[in-house]
Amino acid sequence: MAGRLEGRVAIITGGGHGIGRAYALRLAHEGASVVVAEIDERAALAVAQELQSAGHQAIGLRTDVSDKNSVERMAQAALARFGRIDVLVNNAAIFATVPMSRAPFDEITVDEWDRMMGVNLKGTWLASCAVIPVMRSQGYGKIINISSGTALKGSPSRIHYVSSKAAILGFTKTLANEVGRDNICVNCVAPGSTLSEENPDDGIVKMRTAATATRALKRVQTPEDLTGAIVFFASADSDFITGQTLVVDGGSCLH
Repeated sequence: MAGRLEGRVAIITGGGHGIGRAYALRLAHEGASVVVAEIDERAALAVAQELQSAGHQAIGLRTDVSDKNSVERMAQAALARFGRIDVLVNNAAIFATVPMSRAPFDEITVDEWDRMMGVNLKGTWLASCAVIPVMRSQGYGKIINISSGTALKGSPSRIHYVSSKAAILGFTKTLANEVGRDNICVNCVAPGSTLSEENPDDGIVKMRTAATATRALKRVQTPEDLTGAIVFFASADSDFITGQTLVVDGGSCLH
C-alpha cells in the first residue's frame, strides 16, 4: 500500500541527528525520497545509508544552512538526483547537537547571538529561498518550519534561542502570504521539551522528565511524537492549510 508521500521528494535540514533523523525516517516510511541535509556529513551519510538499506530512496549532503552557497548546492543536488523538490523541513538549529549556552541575557556573547540567528533564523530563510524557485516551477510545495513551545511562553537563560524561534512564527505567516499564489503552503510545528539528545546524561533526562509537570499528557516527549505533524503538513491532507503553527507538546501550552 502506497504511503501518503509516495512520489514526493523531501529535504530535511539537520536530518542527521535526533528529531531531524526521526523526521527523515518517517517521511521515507510514508514513501518520500529523502535528502538528509546536515552540517555533520558523517551523520547525513549514515542516515541516508540507513534509509537505503531499508529500501528507501535517500541521499546525504553536508549542508551549512547559514551559508547561501551551501543551501543552493543542497537544492541543486536534490533536483539533480530526484528531479523535483516537494517538501522542505527547516529543522536545522543550534540547540542540542550543536550546543548553546544556557546563560542570562546579559552573559550571552555577541558572537553566539549572531551564530544562533545565523543558523536558526537566517538558515530557515536561505533554505526556503533555495527551494522555492523549484516549487514555483512545479506549481506545488510544502515548507515546514520548526519553532518551539518556548517561543509562546518564554524560557529563562536562553533568550537568543527563544528569540530565534519566536521569529520563525512571523516568518511562517509572512512567507505563506508571499508564496500562496504559487500553491506553496508554509506551516510551522512548535515542539515541546523533547528527549532528543543522543546518549543523554542523568541531568538531561531529569530536565525532560520535569517538563511533564506542566503537561496534560503526563509523559516524556520523544522525537516520534512530532513526526505525525510533519507528515500531515507534508501531505495532501493539508493542501488548504497555510501560515499556521501547530503546537505539539502534550498539552503544555494550550491556546
